[in-house]
Amino acid sequence: MSAGAGRAPVGDAVPATGPTRTVTTYTVGRFSGPVRPAVVSTTSRERFAERARARRNVARRQVLGVTAAVLVAGALAWLLLLSPVLALDPAEVEVTGAGTVVAVDQVHAVVTERAGTPLPRLDTVELRDRVLDVPGVREARVVRQWPNGLAVQLVSREPVAAVPEQAPGTGLVLLDEQGVQVGRADVAPGGLPVVDVPVGDERTLSAVLRVLEQLPVDLLAQVESVAARTQDTVTMQLRDGGPRVDWGSADETPLKVAVLAALRAAPAAGGASVYDVSAPRLPITR
Repeated sequence: MSAGAGRAPVGDAVPATGPTRTVTTYTVGRFSGPVRPAVVSTTSRERFAERARARRNVARRQVLGVTAAVLVAGALAWLLLLSPVLALDPAEVEVTGAGTVVAVDQVHAVVTERAGTPLPRLDTVELRDRVLDVPGVREARVVRQWPNGLAVQLVSREPVAAVPEQAPGTGLVLLDEQGVQVGRADVAPGGLPVVDVPVGDERTLSAVLRVLEQLPVDLLAQVESVAARTQDTVTMQLRDGGPRVDWGSADETPLKVAVLAALRAAPAAGGASVYDVSAPRLPITR
């Protein structure tokens, strides 16, 4: 018996001994041979389902988060811009700096027009411009006072001089340091000097007002009247029969103030009826 005797040829049936096994042959492309089918385990299916649930939960949380943010933003916008929680209450408005000229009730009347407006929506710039239209107001600042108030800070136009009206016997016009009319009066208010300048001479009037603006408070209170024919011939009469002061122009006013104080304090010149400080380095007394 030869060495190859009893061997089955390739591709023929398996040997007769032992149990019979069937082998299925698949053809893939050009390769022909045994291929085991793909197997998906139960564990893999569970993991896939778990990942899908996790993705759905993340998406759900994102939707809920966006919805909550929109609701919060809407509620906040309503609270700040529409609700009465932050609405302006006229009783909570504080006005300062009105001085002696500005009518505080007129300022309150302007502010009251905005009553009920939520402070975040209140246009403080426009309100400031309205306050500036009140007679006697020179500067104004409007500040929100949370939750329902305003602080209105004024700089008033205080009168520094009383100028007779052009028509004799019609009273006096009260002017501030910038020459702006802030009121009228039949007689000069206490402590306010009466100014006598040529009618319509704005340059001379301006020179007088510049002098008065620079005077110390104690000296200004002593001035009863001021007269000037030109801007370089300002003359002041002090109260209670006091001396006359020839001031000249508005130049070097601080130096003139110091020279006048020294002359009035000096024993030799203390009783003079005229102090001429128009040339402050060469003063004259009479």
